[in-house]
Amino acid sequence: MEKRSQWASSLGFLLATAGAAIGLGNLWKFPYLMGRNGGFTFLIIYLIFVVVLGIPVMITEMAVGRSTQKSAVAAYHKLGGKKAAVIGVLGVLAAFLILSYYSVIGGWIIKYIVSYATTLSAPADFAAYTAQTWEPILWHLVFMAMTIVICYVGTKGIEKVSKVMMPGLFILLLVLIVRSVTLPGAEKGLAFIFQPSGEGLTFSAINAALGQVFYSLSLAMGITLTYGSYLHKKENIPGNCAKIAGMDTMAAVMAGVAIFPAVFSFGLEPTQGPVLIFDTLPQVFANIPAGSAFAILFFVLMLFAAVTSSIALLECVSSFAMDNFHWSRRKATVILGVLIALLGIPSSLSFGVLSDLSILGYNFFDFICMITDNILLPLGGLLMCIFVGWVWGPKMLVEEIESEGVKFRLKKAWIWCIRLVTPVLIAVVMIGGFVSIYQVVIGAR
Repeated sequence: MEKRSQWASSLGFLLATAGAAIGLGNLWKFPYLMGRNGGFTFLIIYLIFVVVLGIPVMITEMAVGRSTQKSAVAAYHKLGGKKAAVIGVLGVLAAFLILSYYSVIGGWIIKYIVSYATTLSAPADFAAYTAQTWEPILWHLVFMAMTIVICYVGTKGIEKVSKVMMPGLFILLLVLIVRSVTLPGAEKGLAFIFQPSGEGLTFSAINAALGQVFYSLSLAMGITLTYGSYLHKKENIPGNCAKIAGMDTMAAVMAGVAIFPAVFSFGLEPTQGPVLIFDTLPQVFANIPAGSAFAILFFVLMLFAAVTSSIALLECVSSFAMDNFHWSRRKATVILGVLIALLGIPSSLSFGVLSDLSILGYNFFDFICMITDNILLPLGGLLMCIFVGWVWGPKMLVEEIESEGVKFRLKKAWIWCIRLVTPVLIAVVMIGGFVSIYQVVIGAR
């Protein structure tokens, strides 16, 4: 078995872990949810949940990883035997499945960059493009090849890419914000995001904020645990988790300021989800000076966010194989990367030749999303809190966090959150997810 890798620098670790958290969901879903669910009030509720759900779970996962120096499955097996190892299995399985469809979206992004670079315009019809058979698969495979190459090099490759892509992501966001807020009528887009809603905050809005915290910070996927296993003892785990959560939230808010003023400036529909990125925004770029240049900048920004998340997902899966099957990094990265790429093919075809295939009312792409988002991730997070908080006990993790003289001043609050508050909030996420599944299944009958 290969010697365990370690991060070469604190900055490299911080940017890599932040990059894992800052993904495509930050760049469209968060501002969309914020605008639809109470504006600035939603942001405040979201930040509260980051503190009482997101950061406590991140601290727990990172400390477990550094304490055991193992990947997700091996880490929990070391702490609690085969039964506890199930927690890690859920995370690794979720990472495997998520990357299979995430890379399909990554392929769409590459297609748009190439299209703008060669023809100065987007594909004529997004729905028609995704319904094709071979070209979306080709770009999906290109995206997976990029991910495999970076992980093949190891933590050094991940650090180098993150040190370029993460600062680049924020620089590109700033450029796009300047362009967006200077368009006529941009103030309407800012009001959509930040203006408190007169309707009040509903239960569905609160549940949306909970779910967004859980998925935006890449909780219970084994990513934070795996990255934590490469971490030096001298690092301040609570401090780093707070920084990562702050960067993640900042990127999401900045994305909203970059996107929605432009959308409102041209009188387009702001509540379209992923279609907003691939169908609505190209209409904006087509109607502003130097629009193709700004389009390339935007989709490069999207690619940066996608790649930094995809390499974290593949690293989590590969680390599992290295620890449990004693594979070399190269063998694990290539074999598992290829398997994930193959599983992504039916997801790509879900909008074309396999569009009539229905699994419990979902197409294949949406079914994989549902399994991970509504079942694997919240279940893994809930079991982790129960195991650490009540079975194994948090005392050992406090000692790990406070090694090398680090002071964990909020340890009592963290223990209270991980034992009581956080499990209740995760249970709410699960209930909301099962309600959504029930509605789809009933609707399909």
